[in-house]
Amino acid sequence: MSKENPDKPPIFEDGRGDPDKEGGAVESPEPLDQSLKKRTRQRTASPPRGSTPQSSPPKFVSVEELMETAKGVTNMALAHEIVVNGGFRVTPSQPPEGSLEKRVKDIVHKAFWDCLEAQLAEDPPSYDHAIKLLAEVKEALLSFLLPGHGRLRLRIEEALDVPLIQQQAENGALDMGKMATFVIDTMGALCAPCRDQEIHKLREITGIIPLFKYSGFLPQSKDMQGYILSDGDGSIRPHLMQQSVEYERKKFQEFLDKQPNAMDLTQKWLQDTAKALLNGDWEGGASSAGASAPIPSTLHPLIVHNHAYLHLLKWDHASCPFPETLLMDQRRFQEMQWELEELTAVAAVLLIVYNSAGAAISGLPGLLEQLKGTTKLLLAELHSPDFRAEEAFATVAERMWEEVRRSLAQHGFSPFSSERQAVLKGQIAAVRLPDNSIRRLIDSRVQTYLLGFLESSQRGCPTTLPGGLAPIQKELEEVAIKFSRLVNYNKLVFAPHYQRILQDVLRGEGPAPIREGDS
Repeated sequence: MSKENPDKPPIFEDGRGDPDKEGGAVESPEPLDQSLKKRTRQRTASPPRGSTPQSSPPKFVSVEELMETAKGVTNMALAHEIVVNGGFRVTPSQPPEGSLEKRVKDIVHKAFWDCLEAQLAEDPPSYDHAIKLLAEVKEALLSFLLPGHGRLRLRIEEALDVPLIQQQAENGALDMGKMATFVIDTMGALCAPCRDQEIHKLREITGIIPLFKYSGFLPQSKDMQGYILSDGDGSIRPHLMQQSVEYERKKFQEFLDKQPNAMDLTQKWLQDTAKALLNGDWEGGASSAGASAPIPSTLHPLIVHNHAYLHLLKWDHASCPFPETLLMDQRRFQEMQWELEELTAVAAVLLIVYNSAGAAISGLPGLLEQLKGTTKLLLAELHSPDFRAEEAFATVAERMWEEVRRSLAQHGFSPFSSERQAVLKGQIAAVRLPDNSIRRLIDSRVQTYLLGFLESSQRGCPTTLPGGLAPIQKELEEVAIKFSRLVNYNKLVFAPHYQRILQDVLRGEGPAPIREGDS
């Protein structure tokens, strides 16, 4: 089975790595600063009890310190979003047509261009507005450059040297046409390839004011930002990845210094996973060796860590606070959890259908995809508050039976007896129940596959697809790739914290409290 495996990072290292970029746009998660503040208030109101690890006493900080920390955490969340979300784009904000904001914006723009035109028409011309515009254009162009654009940066600095331009204007030697041509050429080099035709049209415009006014530079700045954040040759993501691990680790440590108890939930998450594995209470799936493979009595930190991440795909988001180190990706984990539950139900239904009909429908061209598509469509709202499970699965059962009946008749097979028909429908309808044996079997195999996928990315070996999952193989691989990328990136960022917590847990000492300055 061929697949795109993420790069292989060790579980604990110095924080440098380059996991693959995640494809597909997802919504931005709840801002980390808000989530962490909410968690801090909850823990401050009532001290941790039971299995919640003990922590250092709270440290009082000033409002200024909290504001600065919040700003840093927000920046960290933005950097994290750009790195892990391959669909992240910067989109321009346009006020509604006819709104007050739109009218004010149009008036201001018109006033600016009218003033610039009037100044350039003076004798001798006045370049005050023009020089300000060139200075803003220069800063914007420089902000779009990648770390490797040293030569282009030097060209921009030399061509748009504001003090020199000011001197040329005072001595009547400023060539605005030359300046405008340089700006348009540089825009053509930086903006997305789809803009090439527009850049060509700009070169044909005569007159400084029309050229600057209609070049669309300011709107295209968003286009440039989107292009350099894309996955193409101009992408800044590989460069950002090199620094993002250390940046996120540093910002989280700054927050940890001010809130020493800010990893209590992370400690509990890892501790509970280790306890479940050692006590044989693990319900999140077995090892990659198979559903019945025993959990070793001596656990390696990597085993605990992989199972802990797997448990996040079974998380009770409504009542259990999420580990602090994964808050920025909580929504992504929840969406993957929903997707896996839907795929599990689909695979369970198809397994029942093909086991019931047997060779009569096995191998019929196009039938599997048709049954799969129908089931996915009917279960698309599985996690909607308005979803009626009993009614939806009864409909699935009816539709599956109709397809099976039609196929049997079309290919000359004997029809099902009424008793056999009732059994088929009843088995499919029962998939709605969480403790349904077939649904649990498929779920166990999905968990086995995901765990094997994590291990294969670390060992560089292929993953075996368990039986019964072939109909959802493509979708399952896509989820596994996203899951593995998030896991690997998170390991890189928080490796020092995870290493210390897991070592303490596996020595049987329980997690030590996070101390100020720990890393």
